[in-house]
Amino acid sequence: MSTDHFGRIGGVRRRRMIATATLAVSLGSLMGASSVLAAPRGIFSVYEQCPASVPGVALCQYAEITSGEFAIGSMRVPIDREIVLQGGAVHTGGENPNEYFEVPATNGASISKTELEIPGGLSTLIDCDAIKGGGFPGELRRGACRAFFGHRRMGASVIVEPAASVSNPVIEDLAALALGEGVGVVFPIRLHLKNPLLGDACYIGSEASPIELHLTDGTTDPPAPAVPIKGNAGKSRSEVEEGFETVTTTDNTLVDNDFSVPVAEGCGGNPHFSSIVDELLDQTLGLESGPGRNTAILTGTHRVARPAGVLASEQFPENNPPPPPPPPHHRHHHQHRWWPAH
Repeated sequence: MSTDHFGRIGGVRRRRMIATATLAVSLGSLMGASSVLAAPRGIFSVYEQCPASVPGVALCQYAEITSGEFAIGSMRVPIDREIVLQGGAVHTGGENPNEYFEVPATNGASISKTELEIPGGLSTLIDCDAIKGGGFPGELRRGACRAFFGHRRMGASVIVEPAASVSNPVIEDLAALALGEGVGVVFPIRLHLKNPLLGDACYIGSEASPIELHLTDGTTDPPAPAVPIKGNAGKSRSEVEEGFETVTTTDNTLVDNDFSVPVAEGCGGNPHFSSIVDELLDQTLGLESGPGRNTAILTGTHRVARPAGVLASEQFPENNPPPPPPPPHHRHHHQHRWWPAH
């Protein structure tokens, strides 16, 4: 990735920060009224949560991630349950006409709260043998850890949550995605670790210090020890209803193995305990983890449409019910029971 690319992204962010903040206020008003609006129909029904009525919104998007994985330090989590991403997009106002800021879904659910099971459960996150220290004090600490966290069969899960902000938004380059060249999506996220012993606020990454993915469907260029991995632009097809178009791209794979992961925060259930549990998680997973030691692979389907089509579809005629089946007849061919009557 060139430094020019990231310099250009930084300039775009600065120029559009005020406009994005204004848009966020407009979205807040829309969310309050969304329950009384008509719903999109037909091929546009998936865009129900797109802020299509907000001035400036140029695209409606809906994506389903159905496979792939996250590898964060020593933790590898397969994506075996569907993660839905949805919302709208506005032009960044930069030199690239194909570059957009993502804006939230009208119901606030821009990313579905899909829980992904962590293989090995809690033992993958907390390894008491990783506690440093020799002699009796070290063994005492490891023994206390085993007594509290030694439930080897206790499950754990992770939820991918957005960590974007007005100053650090999601940015999408549709041309880069279509050509399979360069960064297609800049995506700040955080990982919410779930287990009763970890408390309700156990995170890796935050809005202030996110895991910032620079996803491509081309080929990555990571530092050692990682090797380049290749994504897939997928196959696109267009559908038209009542003169309005939506484009669906299937088998699209976005990849990144050139991102950093910060330390864990807020784990353990209370501030006094979290400093101990955070350190245990960091030691077990190898956090903070630098570029070349983490991987994101996201495969699925991406749909995009213009807001005009989404809004127009609210007035589309409802699908006509299928005609009733013909009345039964009693005259059959002597050899074939499915033969029509003569």
